[in-house]
Amino acid sequence: MSKIIKERENQMNRRAFFSKSATGIGVAALSSLLGGCNLFDQSENGILTQKNNLQGILDAPHFAPKAKRVIYLFQSGGPSQLELFDYKPLLNQRRGEELPDSIRNGQRLTGMTSGQDSFPIVGSQFGFSQHGENGTYMSDLMPYTSKIVDELCIIKSMHTEAINHDPAITFFQTGSQQPGRPCMGSWLSYGMGSMNENLPTFTVLLSRGTGRKFGQPLYSRLWGNGFLHSLHQGVQFRSGKDPVLYLKDPDGIDRASRRKMLDHIAELNAKQLEEFGDPEISSRIAQYEMAYRMQTSVPDVVDISNEPDHIYQMYGPDSMQPGTFAANCLLARRLAEQDVRFIQLYHMGWDQHENLPTQIAGQAKDVDQATAALIMDLKQRGMLEDTLVIWGGEFGRTNYSQGTLTDTNYGRDHHPRCFTIFMAGGGVKPGMVYGETDEFGYNIVKDPVHVHDFQATMLHQLGIDHEKMTYKYQGRRFRLTDVHGKVVKDLLA
Repeated sequence: MSKIIKERENQMNRRAFFSKSATGIGVAALSSLLGGCNLFDQSENGILTQKNNLQGILDAPHFAPKAKRVIYLFQSGGPSQLELFDYKPLLNQRRGEELPDSIRNGQRLTGMTSGQDSFPIVGSQFGFSQHGENGTYMSDLMPYTSKIVDELCIIKSMHTEAINHDPAITFFQTGSQQPGRPCMGSWLSYGMGSMNENLPTFTVLLSRGTGRKFGQPLYSRLWGNGFLHSLHQGVQFRSGKDPVLYLKDPDGIDRASRRKMLDHIAELNAKQLEEFGDPEISSRIAQYEMAYRMQTSVPDVVDISNEPDHIYQMYGPDSMQPGTFAANCLLARRLAEQDVRFIQLYHMGWDQHENLPTQIAGQAKDVDQATAALIMDLKQRGMLEDTLVIWGGEFGRTNYSQGTLTDTNYGRDHHPRCFTIFMAGGGVKPGMVYGETDEFGYNIVKDPVHVHDFQATMLHQLGIDHEKMTYKYQGRRFRLTDVHGKVVKDLLA
C-alpha cells in the first residue's frame, strides 16, 4: 500500500511541476504535442490564447510560392472526358464495334460491366470545335469554358488505381484510398496556417447537380482532419439562413454574455490542459474563439445581396439561388477575397452509367458558365495569379457503352486509366494541353500524371516541398503524397 501511495505522490508532484511551468517546459511540451504549430500565446493569467496570425508547422514556405490559396471545384461522380474535353472522332467512326482486346488489355472492370458479353464502342453525341490560340478542342457542352481556354492548363493524362467512387474520391482528397488520413485542406491548414483570423482556413461548399441528382453521396470525412488536430478540419458552409451550424447564439444570450461564457470555459479548459496535457484541449479553445469571431464575419461574407447586377449576369441566373454551383462559385470568390486558404466545392451528379446524353447536358450546364465566370472574375480583380483553381473529378468514363447502346442513348462506366482535369492561375501554364491518350481514348500514350503527382504539383505552387511537410503518427511520418509523387514541372509557368 505504501508503494502505491508513494507512486501517487510522484504523479501529483509531476503534475504540479508541469502545471506551474506553463511559461517554460509546459509550453514547450504543448508546442511539441501540436507538431510544432505556433498557434497559441501565453496570457498573464496562464490561459493559452490564439494568436492574431495563425501559423502552421512551416515558419516559412520551402521556396517562393506562386499561389497562396486554392479553389478546388471537385466534380463528384466522374465527368466523362470523352463528352467534354478529349475529342476522339474514331469512336464515332467505329460506333457499335467491339472494343479490341489489345486496347482493353485485361484492364480491371467494375462489377457493373464485368458481366457484359459485349463492349460496344461509342463516341460522343455532342460536337467539338477548336478554341483559343492553340486550337484546343472543347465540347459544345462547355461554351463558356471554351471561351477562356487560353487561361486553362488542361491535363488529359490523369490516372488513378481506384475504380470505385468512395476510394477514388478519398484518394484525391487524402492521398490514400483508405479513410482516416487528413485531406488536402487540412494538410494546408496544418502546414501554412491561416491568413484570416476571423474565418476558417479551410471551407467546404456542396451543390447537387441536375444530372444524376441522387447518385453517389459525399461523406464529411472527405474534409476531415484525420489524425491531425481538429482545428484543421474543413468547415462546411450551407445554404440558408444558418450557413454554419450552431454558430448563432441561442435566444436570450447576447454577445457580452457569450464572451463571458467563453472566458469561463477557456479557464476550465486551461486547467484541464495543465492537468492532462492533451493538445486537443488547445484546439477546442481555439475553435470556440474562432466560432465567436465567425459570428460577425460569416454573415458578411455570405451576404451576396450587395453584388452588382453585372456579376450575377456573369455567373448566370443560378448564382442568385443559394446552394447551386453558381452561387457557391460566387461565394468562393468572396471567401478568396477574405484570404481563406483552401476553398473546396463539391458538385454532385456526374455518375452517368445510363442516359448519359441527357444527364451530362444538364450537368455541364450547371457548371460551365459559373466556372468560367469565377476564373475571369478572379483575373479582373488581380487575384488569379496567386489563386490556383482546380476543376475535375475522381476518374473518367469508359469508351464503351455500359448497358444497351441505342441510336440515341448510352451510358459509360468508371474509367481510372485516363481522364481529364484542368487548372488555372496560381503559376501554372495558361493555354496548355498536357498529356495524350490513344485514338480510342482508353490508354495514356504520352506524359502520364498520377494523383500523387498532381498533389505534389499543387503543394509546390504553394511553396511546399511535398516530401518535407510530414506529421508523425503511430511511429511513422505521414504526408499527403504518401511515399510517392513528383512535381510535374512542365505544367509550371
